[in-house]
Amino acid sequence: MASPQPARHLRTYAQIAWLWIRAAWQYPTSFVLLAVGNGLITGLDFVGLWIMFSHLEDLAGFALHEVALLYGSASLALALADTAIGSVERIGTYIRTGRLDQMMTKPVPLLVQVCADQFTLRRLGRLTQAAAVFGWACTYVDWSPLRVLVAVSMLASGALVFFGLFVGFSCVQFWTTDATEFANAFTYGGATVTQYPLSIFPREVLVGLTFVVPVAFVNWYPCLFLLGRTDPFGMPEAFQFASPLAGVLTMTAALLVWRTGVRHYTSTGS
Repeated sequence: MASPQPARHLRTYAQIAWLWIRAAWQYPTSFVLLAVGNGLITGLDFVGLWIMFSHLEDLAGFALHEVALLYGSASLALALADTAIGSVERIGTYIRTGRLDQMMTKPVPLLVQVCADQFTLRRLGRLTQAAAVFGWACTYVDWSPLRVLVAVSMLASGALVFFGLFVGFSCVQFWTTDATEFANAFTYGGATVTQYPLSIFPREVLVGLTFVVPVAFVNWYPCLFLLGRTDPFGMPEAFQFASPLAGVLTMTAALLVWRTGVRHYTSTGS
């Protein structure tokens, strides 16, 4: 009996990614130095927060360990998405160089090839740093079975939201061929915003981050539940459990945009 289509695509992705990992490991010293350097550079972000809290008692009512929970969860979700499919940002380069045309001739789904292309584990440094901060912040949470479930779904759903944002906004390059920074404003920019309590922003910003670019579901709403806090903006309590729905809807919209972009694409030789 044939395996389900998603499982087959996932296996193909893993095979392509493994080829790139083996190629990178031919130079182990370079691999390790890049991973460590990446972790140290991203780690400076939290060091900055730590220094800031040496002069503050709280940030919009949030203590350091509470901000660390927001920071760690947002950074971890972004790192998972960036590691898995960050190569989709290069779609504009693939179009200009004709590499996308080559990919389209292969009997493998185009999105699978683009996401797995040039897969690298050097981003493990970022993953490790984010996981360390998140793990430390979790020691302050009063855990219950429901909170464990919410925390796990938060990380998975947050990664899915960023998956969707990476794919969806990178598709703009089908029409412009050079809009990487535009996409980064919503992916990396969205992650940066959610590393802080959203209560430091006006309500209008929260509404935009909830209903337009749904990064508030990456960590803000579920973290309110994990911390036992009420929403300072008075948003529905159900939003604290809606991250999986936001992740699925974001990814579904991104796949529709991807399909439209591929249909629009007419090849560099046209």
